[in-house]
Amino acid sequence: MGIIGWIVLGLIAGAIAKAILKDRAPGGLLATLLLGVIGAAVGGFLGSAIFGVGLEEFWSIQTWLLAILGSLLVLAIYGALAKRRA
Repeated sequence: MGIIGWIVLGLIAGAIAKAILKDRAPGGLLATLLLGVIGAAVGGFLGSAIFGVGLEEFWSIQTWLLAILGSLLVLAIYGALAKRRA
């Protein structure tokens, strides 16, 4: 998957993660989408390291699950850090 695919996947995964976390994810839509791109990369890295599968194909269910789970993880960490600072 190319860099454009990663970005699109991360943007969509970030939006889905924001919808799942609702009010527990601080920040606006742009911050959430950027964190979604980072989360997709984290999900791909963790999936590759733990399960031996990464973000291989755009339309694969495992790709989407890893990207969404990575985005949820990054948004949850960001939310915890933002609450601690406030």
